[in-house]
Amino acid sequence: MAILPASASAFLTALDLASPAALLLLPLPWLAARLLPAEAEGSSGALRVPASLVPEAGAAGAIASRGRRRTWLIWTLWTALVVAVAGPRLVLPGIALPASGREIMLAMDLSGSMERRDFALDGETVSRLQAVKRVGADFIRRRAGDRIGLVIFADQAYVAASPTFDTQSVARALEEAGIGLVGRSTGIGDGLGLALRRLDPRDAGAEAGQPAPTSSKVVVLLSDGANNAGQTAPRDVAALARDLGIRVHTIALGPRDMANADGEQDVVDTETLREMAEVSGGRAFRVKTTEDLVAVAASIDAIEGGRAKAPPVPLRRDLWPWPAALALVCAAALLASRRRA
Repeated sequence: MAILPASASAFLTALDLASPAALLLLPLPWLAARLLPAEAEGSSGALRVPASLVPEAGAAGAIASRGRRRTWLIWTLWTALVVAVAGPRLVLPGIALPASGREIMLAMDLSGSMERRDFALDGETVSRLQAVKRVGADFIRRRAGDRIGLVIFADQAYVAASPTFDTQSVARALEEAGIGLVGRSTGIGDGLGLALRRLDPRDAGAEAGQPAPTSSKVVVLLSDGANNAGQTAPRDVAALARDLGIRVHTIALGPRDMANADGEQDVVDTETLREMAEVSGGRAFRVKTTEDLVAVAASIDAIEGGRAKAPPVPLRRDLWPWPAALALVCAAALLASRRRA
């Protein structure tokens, strides 16, 4: 709800009409009475009565008073209706919001290996997914002014949150993501491909009603494994991102990678993720601990900075229900006076 102006002068300054031309209807009844032809003499169907039956002066005065009151009610009813149709409203300045002209899609690996408990939070050992949820949700909430979305991938890729300026809803979608929703394998190429498709080709600032000074489209892809599912090769999709002008920042998550796996299964393919970032013009990051993950989130936040205050969007509060309510009261009073007459 908009806040009312503190003073009468501020109230009048903020007052506006949605359809000011409707006020031209105000003199319509008076013009009709003046311009329409008068009723011809003798055509009236009034009953002629003897002079002895004419009301005394007091009674005549009461009748005249009721007539004046009825006329006043009719004019008040008409004026209130016209003002309501004109659409009075208060136009108040809103709060200037940050705007970056940037679109970011997060593509997160949700394969079975994300259940491994080799990260730490608040002094306790937690799964990789829990650490990513904590740090990722904080990162998303800091990106006010960006148009941001979320893709999760495993056997298949799925849009968990469409790109939006509502960073709170995207953060909640990340916090509610669970293992097994889209399988347990790792389809990195399909995850990136879906993220590219969901980036809006329009300028990101258009949704807010303001042109953005710069337009930047970015995918942040996190994986703790190697591509072993899906229909597309990660390097090919990264080349497509380059052709579309979309940077891809990759995060290789997990203590071990394929270069020093020592026979361990489902380790992260750091080399492929690095090549994807290089091909698309992004940055590659290596994360082995929760502290590394926090540092990477801060680095990406700094790389993709540049938010500025956008012009405030005016807030409007409609006032037409008040004159409409007055018109309803006048109509009820007229109806009651006719029944008493």
